[in-house]
Amino acid sequence: MKLGLHYWNFTTPTEPSAIAPTLADTARLADQAGVASFTVMDHYFQMEGSAAVDEPMLEAYTTLGFVAGLTERMTLGVLVTGVMYRHPGLLAKIVSSLDVLSGGRARLGIGASWYEREQRGLGVPVVPVAERFERLEETLRICRQMWSDDNGPFAGRHYQLAETLNVPQPLRRPHPPIMIGGGGEQKTLRLVARYADACNLFGTGPDELAHKFDVLRRHCATEGRDYAEIEKTVLVTRPPFADLDAWLAEVAAYAKLGVTEVQTMPDRHPVEFTQRLADEVLPRLADLD
Repeated sequence: MKLGLHYWNFTTPTEPSAIAPTLADTARLADQAGVASFTVMDHYFQMEGSAAVDEPMLEAYTTLGFVAGLTERMTLGVLVTGVMYRHPGLLAKIVSSLDVLSGGRARLGIGASWYEREQRGLGVPVVPVAERFERLEETLRICRQMWSDDNGPFAGRHYQLAETLNVPQPLRRPHPPIMIGGGGEQKTLRLVARYADACNLFGTGPDELAHKFDVLRRHCATEGRDYAEIEKTVLVTRPPFADLDAWLAEVAAYAKLGVTEVQTMPDRHPVEFTQRLADEVLPRLADLD
């Protein structure tokens, strides 16, 4: 079982001048300890309901570029990129740049986006949910085309590109892994079956995840896709150090369903949290392999 660190909060410690050194120390420690992936959110305002909306937040891909220069092993990605925040041609180039500069460690995590307060606040177009999914599918097609030998035009309903030139190409071949986040059964999991190398679901419990995987399996059958090719990843929202045995039991149940990576989120100073991951969690996760 691989472990990912989801760095969702830039508030601890409270001084803005401490954000960069704390992020740097956390990323280096995680990389050296054997954490498999490092992810950040694609938000510009902090998420209401999780914390105060005006708490510090950094732009995702700028943050990952910073982390790339400090680390050597971890996969780097956004959990997950909001489809409305970047034109798909530019997104493909951004992820390509991250992949080249990190030595082939980028992963495109992407979803339909949802946080309308920040979209309205910053002038991002707010469109109906159905259109967001149409744009998500076109974005996936554009990224795959830009990461191929086809540099010709793309003509979609929402996006038209005269040429999909992308030089340099990502180091990771055939392309950076595509991970689609979300558990929507009619649209999201169908797109996973059609386009993705990995899916990401919330850790809502083994029974719920087993159901979602059954839905994904049916979509794979319809699409002619091998279900086993798709990596299953889960964001476990339970804080691990509130009850580590319970957390590990939950992760073990996900492993039996075929999950190969879980992500966890700091609930305290991120350096302290990451040190405890190294000392207490990673050695026990190794026993689930």
